[in-house]
Amino acid sequence: MNADFSVQRETMIEGQLRTQDVTNVPLIQAMREIPREAFVPSRRKTLAYMDEDLEISPASGGNPPRYLMEPARFGKLVQLAEVRSSDLVLDVGCATGYSAAVLSKIASFVVALECDSALAETASSLLTELGCMNTTVVTGALNEGYVNESPYDVIFIGGGVDYVPDSLLAQLAEGGRLVAVIGRGNAARAHLFLKEGGLLSSRADFNAAVKPLPGFEIEKGFVF
Repeated sequence: MNADFSVQRETMIEGQLRTQDVTNVPLIQAMREIPREAFVPSRRKTLAYMDEDLEISPASGGNPPRYLMEPARFGKLVQLAEVRSSDLVLDVGCATGYSAAVLSKIASFVVALECDSALAETASSLLTELGCMNTTVVTGALNEGYVNESPYDVIFIGGGVDYVPDSLLAQLAEGGRLVAVIGRGNAARAHLFLKEGGLLSSRADFNAAVKPLPGFEIEKGFVF
């Protein structure tokens, strides 16, 4: 029996997003339109709308597993960035492209950065199939950003990080916002960074335990 994904999508909005104070109308409409299941491996499509992070790429060849962020946490993080229709967005760690697809509906243009070439190829294909023409997928180290298209009005980091590198903050435009979940486990918090008058400020917002992105780990020092 085939799952009715349109019903699951609406249930996600009413039962996960709205109950977590995700109220931004363009964002909710974007998450209603984008078929989340399209970005999930075939064997896991029935789990696409579950209210927890979903593995979409297993660990392989030394690369860590990758996840699709839980809908409510994703929605709250995007909402925190206050994305506008005129914004140029850098989506860091786009994986199979779901985040870029949603962002493409509420921003002017999205540069989707991915470090895994196979995932980047999948993202590019899916975004094209869904008609998200105001996106481009690029490959490279996530913690280095993508300076070629900078500065960005919004930088969205799609997973947990130990820190936000200066290389990414330097790619913010005046008035730009960067959102990231900093920390691990239940101690992790979503943070908003703002660039105003050439100066950066930041504040912690909501608690958010999400799966980590590769490349943002703080190396432990030697112990003698």
